[in-house]
Amino acid sequence: MFDIRWIRENPEAFDEGMRRRGLEPQAQSLIGLDEKRREHVVGLQAMQEERNRASKEIGKAKANGDEAAAQEAIEAVAKLKSALQTGEEENKALSQAVTDALSVLPNLPQDDVPQGADEAGNVEHHRWGDKPDFSFQPKEHYELGEALGMMDFEAAAKIAGSRFAVLKGGIARLERALGQFMLDLHTRDHGYTEIQPPLLVRDEAAYGTDKLPKFAEDLFRTTDGRWLIPTAEVPLTYMGADEIYKDGELPQRMTAHTACFRSEAGSAGRDTRGYLRQHQFYKVELVSITEQDKSAEEHERMTRCAEAVLEQLGLHYRTMVLCTGDMGFGARKTYDIEVWMPGQDNYREISSCSVCGDFQARRMNARYRLGDDKQLRFVHTLNGSGIAVGRALIAVMENYQNEDGSIRIPQALSPYMGGISVIEGA
Repeated sequence: MFDIRWIRENPEAFDEGMRRRGLEPQAQSLIGLDEKRREHVVGLQAMQEERNRASKEIGKAKANGDEAAAQEAIEAVAKLKSALQTGEEENKALSQAVTDALSVLPNLPQDDVPQGADEAGNVEHHRWGDKPDFSFQPKEHYELGEALGMMDFEAAAKIAGSRFAVLKGGIARLERALGQFMLDLHTRDHGYTEIQPPLLVRDEAAYGTDKLPKFAEDLFRTTDGRWLIPTAEVPLTYMGADEIYKDGELPQRMTAHTACFRSEAGSAGRDTRGYLRQHQFYKVELVSITEQDKSAEEHERMTRCAEAVLEQLGLHYRTMVLCTGDMGFGARKTYDIEVWMPGQDNYREISSCSVCGDFQARRMNARYRLGDDKQLRFVHTLNGSGIAVGRALIAVMENYQNEDGSIRIPQALSPYMGGISVIEGA
């Protein structure tokens, strides 16, 4: 969400940011909407002053014994009261029109974000590790999982339909181990506080974290009007709603291992086989709430925390800076971490770490105060996958596969696997 006052004062900068996002100029239409609202407010204020004056005339007329003048003033006050009520309703509608127009516009990219229309414009930042060298043709994860009898897509389709999976035995345990490993790493080594948040949220939480109204079709909604979370970013970030953080309380760093739910609207035909793009999946999320001048540094730190997961698992990856056309709606800058998938012979995104500035904070009124300063500032919010557990499972399966279809366990996961060093079929 943007500050309309900032847009009025910086229309060229705002339109340049929209242009970089691939959108037409927006400033003048927004300013026009707000100007209409402001003119209406001036009219309401004048009407209120007239009502106050007429109310005083009632007392004066009665004190002078002039009942006719008093009655005339009473009628004038009644008319003004009715007009004010109508005017207040119109003011709410005008204010809502400004809010609605602002709420569907994406965040402005930082100056250092590369310009581009789509993922082809993303820029590689760095790489870590080497691609594994196989003496045989590596298989994709679903081939391995089905051959082991531990990944059952047919059973899942019978239960829930497409884009679900049933995991069994060693593969199910491997996914559980990955989530526990990530939580331990982030809480023990990276200073995040573990949270177990609700998986259902109200409209306010989805709106405050910029998922509504823009992405309603991507979410699942319950019959009582709540939303299944698409990521733990939503409840973790919204914990800061209406808060005023005191000096020394920031940054807030939180992590959660949760199920996530997405309708995958618009993804028809994409990654229909396997475990890559599911309606239900698990993810370890990282969220930070910071002071404004600390968010860029926190963004680099968060990205390193996510990268550390892959490094400890021994998985080759590359980190990309997303261009303006591929960046998420609420982000000012995003790093995507892409892990190497040998079965697919391709890199696939496994973590996305974004800094949002005050874009979400304005929606949810999250602020902070420095020392004894009376001025309140909006916090900056950040979120990132730390990492997507299901995709990490795929990466481990494909990178640690043996020619006979068995899967070795990375050393970092050994403490979580109960002594199992290799996942083999029955």
